[in-house]
Amino acid sequence: MHILTIGLNHETAPVELRERLAFSEDRLDYALRTLRDMKSIMECVILSTCNRMELYVVCDQLHTGEYYAKTFIENWFRIPKEEFCDYLYVKKNEDAVRHLFHVVCGMNSLVLGETQILGQVKQAFFTAMESKTTGTLFNTLFKQAVTFGKRVHSETEIGQNAVSVSYVAVELGKKMFDSFEDKTILLVGAGEMSELTAKHFYSNGAKRVQVVNRTFSKAEELAGKFHGEARPWEDLVACLKEADIVVSSTGSKEPVMTRSMVEPVLKSRRSPLFLIDIAVPRDIDPAIAGLESVFLYDIDDLREIAESNMSLRQKEAEKIKGWIEEEVREFNTWLDTLGVVPLISALREKALSIQEDAVNKIERKLPEMTEREKRVIRKHTKSIVNQMMRDPIVRLKELATTPQKEAAQEMFVYLFALEELLKQEDEEETAKVEVKNPALGHEAWARI
Repeated sequence: MHILTIGLNHETAPVELRERLAFSEDRLDYALRTLRDMKSIMECVILSTCNRMELYVVCDQLHTGEYYAKTFIENWFRIPKEEFCDYLYVKKNEDAVRHLFHVVCGMNSLVLGETQILGQVKQAFFTAMESKTTGTLFNTLFKQAVTFGKRVHSETEIGQNAVSVSYVAVELGKKMFDSFEDKTILLVGAGEMSELTAKHFYSNGAKRVQVVNRTFSKAEELAGKFHGEARPWEDLVACLKEADIVVSSTGSKEPVMTRSMVEPVLKSRRSPLFLIDIAVPRDIDPAIAGLESVFLYDIDDLREIAESNMSLRQKEAEKIKGWIEEEVREFNTWLDTLGVVPLISALREKALSIQEDAVNKIERKLPEMTEREKRVIRKHTKSIVNQMMRDPIVRLKELATTPQKEAAQEMFVYLFALEELLKQEDEEETAKVEVKNPALGHEAWARI
């Protein structure tokens, strides 16, 4: 079996293409089952977010699995391969495993270390399990990946330091105010940056939002997104008296807030005024920063903090890369030992069959035994069998991670004469696989 990851993200494909290749949530179950039913594909998980689309598949052959995964994309979205194949990346086996661990940590995200992707991977995996398109390999791999992602975010600070200008503003506000719930946020201008910053404040508890804009209709539109209040441009000074946090981003070539405008406002206030100027040219006269009870930050201040925080995240990322390699080795070790499971099962079956025959003979020769005596004999003979098998099984698992694993497995089969048992199991599995239709294929490989 092989593991493949085929996909695209914000680094490899433009947003126009990512939009065309996005899976709708209401059809994801059908998409998963359709992908799993493709030739060569035994297990699958689909991860679809605003910044990425990735297919994770277990297949019996790499080239066949890749071909049919791409064919699935072509058929599902009705887009010719020529229009998207050049934007795809293909990760195989160990690289595919490594890629997943990078993804859950936010190492491949638009914002390094963001935590939302971990929940999205977890949900994608749960959806695939509910659709019955995962088996032994992906059930183990994705559980390990999600657990690792949680560990990374709890034991490192990769997601702790704000790295976007808009969110840095919120972090600065938290240092000034214990809570935003009873604070008034004033948006001066109704542009994208004002909206994004206000969105972060709102999601962190701010409930009172006012919007002042030269075009009143735009003020109404933006205020409506935060259940806020639109105010006419002429009310700017009055709004400054009420506001705790001001976010200004207009297209004005001259400052819209001057020292002479703000200074009288401060006399009627009891609390400090937190000003965030994200406009270029600046909306707020820098001289205002010299006034008492005013905290003014412009776009360069926010960027400097964001860049410093990004540097901290990158240092954490270097540490996490080492952890990822440990996780990949751990999964590969488990994968290597997976091949010895049929051998161990066959040995247990043969040994317990011998034990059962021996106990039955004893019971026939000693019919006067009580039920308690029979239970004691069964218990202790089974214990002998288990102890005898323990060391050979441990050694077999150890050898499964070495270059000599195939020779060791062949010798194991020969020494314990397991050929007939394994042949019987192979014939049963082959009978299932040979009738592989979309439904039976999953059943046949569910134990692999």
